Amino acid sequence: MMLRYALRTVQARKGGFLGAFFALMCAAALITACGTLLETGLRGTIATERYAATPVVVSADQNVHQTTVKHKKGKTKVKHKAKPIAERAWLPDDLATELRKVPGVREVIPELTFLAEPLAPGGAVDKDRPAYGHAWDSAALTPYTLTTGTAPKADGDLVIDRRLAERAHLEPGDRLTVQSTQSPRTYRVTGIAAPAQEVRHQTALFFSTAEARRLAAHPGQVTAFGVLPTKGTDAAVLKRSVSTALYGTRAPHGTTAQVSAGDGRGPVEFLDAAAARTKLVSMGGAMGGTSLLVAVLVVVGTFALSVQQRHRELALLRAIAATPGQIRALLGREALIVGAAAGTTGALAGLPLGSWLHGRFVAMGAVPATLQHTVSVFPPFAALAATLLGAWAAARISSRRIVRIRPAEALAEARAERTRPAWGRILAGLALLAGGVVLVAVLSVLRTEPASTPVTFLAVVVLASSVALLGPLLVRAAVAVLGGPLALTGPSSRLARANLRGHAARMASVVTPLTLLIGMTCTVLFVQPTLGNAARAQAREGIRADWVVAAQGPGVPAEAARRLRTQHDTVTEVVRTTVRVGLDKYAAQGVTPGGLTRTWDPDVTAGSLTKLTEDTVAVSELAADQLHLKPGSPLKLTLGDGTPATPTVVAVYAKGLGFGDLTFAHDLVARHVDNPLATSVLVSTARTQTQLATTLREFPGIHVLAPAAADSIQAARQQANAEVNYLAMGLVLAFTAIAVVNTLAMSVSERVREFALLRLAGATRRQVLGMLRTEALSVLLLATALGSGIALAVLTAFSVGMTGEAAPAITPLVYVAVVALAGLLALVATALPGRVALRVRPVTVATAKE
Repeated sequence: MMLRYALRTVQARKGGFLGAFFALMCAAALITACGTLLETGLRGTIATERYAATPVVVSADQNVHQTTVKHKKGKTKVKHKAKPIAERAWLPDDLATELRKVPGVREVIPELTFLAEPLAPGGAVDKDRPAYGHAWDSAALTPYTLTTGTAPKADGDLVIDRRLAERAHLEPGDRLTVQSTQSPRTYRVTGIAAPAQEVRHQTALFFSTAEARRLAAHPGQVTAFGVLPTKGTDAAVLKRSVSTALYGTRAPHGTTAQVSAGDGRGPVEFLDAAAARTKLVSMGGAMGGTSLLVAVLVVVGTFALSVQQRHRELALLRAIAATPGQIRALLGREALIVGAAAGTTGALAGLPLGSWLHGRFVAMGAVPATLQHTVSVFPPFAALAATLLGAWAAARISSRRIVRIRPAEALAEARAERTRPAWGRILAGLALLAGGVVLVAVLSVLRTEPASTPVTFLAVVVLASSVALLGPLLVRAAVAVLGGPLALTGPSSRLARANLRGHAARMASVVTPLTLLIGMTCTVLFVQPTLGNAARAQAREGIRADWVVAAQGPGVPAEAARRLRTQHDTVTEVVRTTVRVGLDKYAAQGVTPGGLTRTWDPDVTAGSLTKLTEDTVAVSELAADQLHLKPGSPLKLTLGDGTPATPTVVAVYAKGLGFGDLTFAHDLVARHVDNPLATSVLVSTARTQTQLATTLREFPGIHVLAPAAADSIQAARQQANAEVNYLAMGLVLAFTAIAVVNTLAMSVSERVREFALLRLAGATRRQVLGMLRTEALSVLLLATALGSGIALAVLTAFSVGMTGEAAPAITPLVYVAVVALAGLLALVATALPGRVALRVRPVTVATAKE
C-alpha cells in the first residue's frame, strides 16, 4: 500500500522531486566516473608492444619488499608488503646461460632499453611518443623487420622505425642526431624497419650491439630476456618451466628475477603505466571519497528542503492517524523510487564521463596512454547502490522531526517555522564543528603531501557539514547583524529581513551548498600554490649560482658540464630521482660535491656538505625527524633501481621542500637512474651568458638562463602539474555548483503562494524581485564569510604543516572571481525561478488549492 501511495505521490509532485532527482543523478554520475578510474588503476590492461612476439619475458623485480612477523597470543602472523621503485631494475646478462638450459626454450634474446631521443634543429622529432634505443639483435622480440636498407654494424650506424622515418622525412644514408644517456651523437641511417603489428606508444631506434651496450651504461647487465619456445611448446608451460628453473635466482643486489607472460608482459615494458596504476587508484579513491561526502551533504540538504516544503501535507497525514512508521515508510519509498531513477540515469551518464576524464588525464600526462581505460558493471552498480542508500538515509534523516512530534504540533509547525532548531541538531552540529577543529589541528602537524591532502578536503567537508546543522542559528545571527542596515534601505529589504528572520531553516538550506562551494573552491585553487610557492621560495634562496643551464630535451649531458668547468668556475650537475627508506618514498637528488657551497645553499643546520661523497648523504630536517637521523647516523635505503645502500648522514638542511629530502653525490645517483642527464646545471662564474652559450653551441636544445628565468619555468611546470588536481576536483566543484543552483531554484519555486499574497497585499513585482535579490545577497554574504573562514583555517593549517609558516598563497583576483561566480549563480538561480513564479496572476495562485 505504501509503495502504491509513494508512486502516486511522486507522479503528482514531479516538480517537487525534480531537485532531489537532479542532485542524486549528478552524484551517481560522479561516483561512476571515479569508480571507472579506480577500476582502471586496479585492473587496467597494459598491452605489450615491444614484446608482442615474445611469449615469455624474464625481467628484474620492480618492487621493494618488506616482511614483518608478529607473535601474539601464541600465534605468528607474517605480513608482506611491496612498493614499486622509481627506476628500471636490471638483470645480469649471464642469466641467459641458465635460461637456455630450460626444456622447451628455443632461443633467449637479451634486451637493452635506454633513453634515445632523436633530435631535429627545433628539438625532438616526435614529442608525443617516448623514444627508446635497443640493440638490433633484439628486433625479433616485436618483431621489427627491415623494409629498406641494412642492419647497423658499425658504432655510427642506426636503424629507425617507419613512423619516425615518415615524420622526419629520413631515408637510408641520411644523418640523425640522437640524444641518449651520453653526449648527443649524429648517426648514419642504414635502414628503416617496420613492426609486424602496430606500435602506437613508442619510437624505436636500433643500434649495433656494441653501441647499444655503451649507451645503456650498465656493463654486464640487461633490461630483460625474451624467451622463445620450441615448436609445439605452450607459453603457459614454458613460463612454469622457466619459473621453476629460476626459483631463488637473484639479480644483482638481491632483486628476484620475474617471469611474465600474456598480459603480464605489458607492465614489464611500460614501467610508467605500471606505476600509474597506483597513482590512479589513489586519485580515483580520493575523488570518489570526496565526491561521496559532498554528495551526502548535498542530497541530505535537498531532501530536507523537499520534506520542509511538504510539511503541511505530512502534518495532515499525521492528523488523520498516519503512524510515524507509515510516514517513514512513505518517505523512504519515495526516496528509493527517485533514487532508482536518478541512480540509473546518473550511472549511465557516468560511463562516458569517466572515459572523458581518463582521456584528459592522458592528454595532461598524468596517466600514460598505455594504461587502457577499463569499464565493467561494478562502478555503475556501486553508484546505483550508493544513490539508493544515500536517498533512503537522507529521507530518514529529513523526516526525523515530522515523525517524532504530535499531530497537533505538526499542523502548527506547518504554518510557522520553529524559532529554534532541535537540541539534537545543535549538538550534532557542535560535534561536527569540534571534529573539524581537530582535523585542522591535525593538519597543522602533517608534513607530507600524501598525508595532508586527504585531511585537507575532509576538514572542509566536515566544517561545511557543521554549517548545515547550525545553519538556522547562523542565519539568525547574520540577520541580527544585518537587520539594522536592511531596515533602512526600503520595503524590499525590510521584506527580505522578515523572511530571513522567519524562515531561517529554509535560508540555511541555501547557505550550506554556497558555503561548501566557496570553501572547497578556494581550498582546491590555493592549496597547490601554497606548497609550490614555498618550495620555489626555498629554491630561490638556496641557489647561489650565477647561471642555470637547462635543456628542452631529456637533460643536460655530462660532457656539456665538463666543458663549462674551468679552474676558477664551479659547475654543479643536478640529477633527480626517488628512493625508498623501508617502504616510504623520498624525493632525492644527486649533486656534484666539488665546490658545492658556491652554487647551492640548502641552509645546513647540522654537519657539513664538504663531506658529501658517494658513501654519504645529506638529509632534510623533515627526513631527519621522521627517520631519527643526525650527522654520523647510518641510513639504510633502496636507490631508484632497487640497489640497496647504507650511506652515512653528514649534514642536515632546512630547505627540504625546495631541494628534496635526500641529497647524494651526483655520480652515485647517475649510475642508478634511467636518465642520467642533469635536470639542471648550476654555474658560478664571472663569464657572461653569451660566453657560456657559445661554449655549449654544439649541444642542441641547451639554454643558459638567469636563476629568475629558471624559476619562472619551474612555476610554469608546477602550474601544469596543478591542472591535473584542478581537473580531478573540478567535477566535485561542478557538482556543488549545480547543487547551489538546484537548491536555490527549489527554495524559490515553492514560494509561489507567498509571492501572490505579497502582490495582493500591495507589493509590486519589482519589490518582490528586489526582496529576492536582497535575500540572495544576504545569504551570499553569510556563505562567503563562512566558506572563506573555513578555507582560510584549512589552508593556514596546511601551510603550517607543510612549510612551517602560516602563509597560505591566496591570489586576491582569483578569490574575488570565486566569490563573484558564486554570487552570479545565486542571483541567476534566484531571479529566473522568481520571474517565472510572478508570471501567474496573484488571484489565480491565491485561490488555487495547495
